[in-house]
Amino acid sequence: MVTRYVRRDRGSKVIRSRDTSERKSKPLPNPSRKAVAHKASQPIPGARPAPAEILKIILTRLDDEKASDTAKIDLKGKTTIADYMVVTCGRSNRHVGAIADHLLKALDERGVSGVRVEGLPHCDWVLIDASDVIVHVFRPEVREFYNLEKMWARPRPIAKS
Repeated sequence: MVTRYVRRDRGSKVIRSRDTSERKSKPLPNPSRKAVAHKASQPIPGARPAPAEILKIILTRLDDEKASDTAKIDLKGKTTIADYMVVTCGRSNRHVGAIADHLLKALDERGVSGVRVEGLPHCDWVLIDASDVIVHVFRPEVREFYNLEKMWARPRPIAKS
């Protein structure tokens, strides 16, 4: 069987023919080989990372996003609300929002669920509560005004008996 194709090129006709009866069939793939897709770091369904692992994810992502003046505060023994607090800065409202969005995406990819966010529309101060780790992303002026590190980093007062 002969198939003809007509192509117009600047007014002149070009006729090409191809014999389709002599088509070579492609060999079928080997049925014993199976394609397997691998993901780099796939979370185990239902398993929540440990607080130290969540902290590592957060600090790595903040470093990737060029957050400045990142401070890690250990809250163990000071309060029961969380194990760690991270305070960091973004250069502008847009940078603060981008840091928060990418951090939320990274936590979701690693299987950290139930993360709550406050302050995302204005992006002066965004609070991300991952239950075991609390992250504050500030603009520099707002961070200086609230000075959370001073309040939480000081040692707990010893009770006199």
